[in-house]
Amino acid sequence: MTRVFSGIKPTGHLTLGNYLGAMRQWATVDQHRSEALFCIVDLHALTVDHDPARVRRLSRQAATLLLASGLDPDLCTVFVQSHVDEHARLSYLLECVATDGEMRRMIQYKEKAAREQRRGGSVRLSLLTYPVLMAADILAYGTDEVPVGNDQTQHVELARDLAVRFNQRYGHTFVVPRAMNPAVAARVMNLQDPGSKMGKSDDSGPGIVYLLDEPDTVRKKVMRAVTDSGSEVVYDRESRPGLANLLEILAACTGGDPEQLADAYDGYGALKRDTADAVIEVLRPLRERHQELCADPGHVEGVLREGAARARGIARPTVDAAYRAIGLLPAESEDGAVALNAAR
Repeated sequence: MTRVFSGIKPTGHLTLGNYLGAMRQWATVDQHRSEALFCIVDLHALTVDHDPARVRRLSRQAATLLLASGLDPDLCTVFVQSHVDEHARLSYLLECVATDGEMRRMIQYKEKAAREQRRGGSVRLSLLTYPVLMAADILAYGTDEVPVGNDQTQHVELARDLAVRFNQRYGHTFVVPRAMNPAVAARVMNLQDPGSKMGKSDDSGPGIVYLLDEPDTVRKKVMRAVTDSGSEVVYDRESRPGLANLLEILAACTGGDPEQLADAYDGYGALKRDTADAVIEVLRPLRERHQELCADPGHVEGVLREGAARARGIARPTVDAAYRAIGLLPAESEDGAVALNAAR
């Protein structure tokens, strides 16, 4: 069976973009067709200045929302990255295979480093190397497919390159993964700045629909969305990005086609009203299930505990094999005997 891995970073409250671009696909398709692992990648949240209590709170909230979106622990594995030591163990080995030039060419590093410098802060080394940790997240599980948005494809390509390089140098150890990009609403844009992604760590609240926004708040944000000059409703991502964003959101929520939907509207007002209604309806069951799960925090903790144990069992043999392949002595086995035979 195909193995799928993907993760979500607890750097902010999850958004409509996270749901339409990733979470819904995970719940409705990926967990049913594959052996799927979904991870709250909390170690990645440490690459920039952060509040420790907020990271913990957002990690717990993200896990709860993943379950509320429809992920079923009986069908998939849901866990927290830092609960599985193999991620960090493998990351260092892959740093010994990656190059400085590869890291500095990563687009997200350039963007995030520039943003940190504009804010007067220093750039942490982990911001440069975190794509290697992301590669470790993927490769530790023998992942075949990584469902990601277009902006994350470069990171999967790095994982592929590192897997191939490691295999060539030290013997076949890793499955070479491939990126899978959703066809519709792979990248929901900011309602106030349709040239930018609707990011959870963005400061532009009015342009971001959060999954836990109240319905009235959702409606206000959609109704105030930036559109474009002109009054004709047409789908053109290049020249009419604001309008295209609304049409793509409506299409993703209703199962329609953006171009065909455009033909049904004579003005922006009706389009915005229908888009707001569609978003509110899509988020309604998720919000209701989130409230139920919040009333039973022990259930969520149990899911994460069991998920980490299951993930650890999958990752450890691969990571142990990588340690042997690269030339490290095996550790003592539990009965105290040196496991030399395992390395032969």
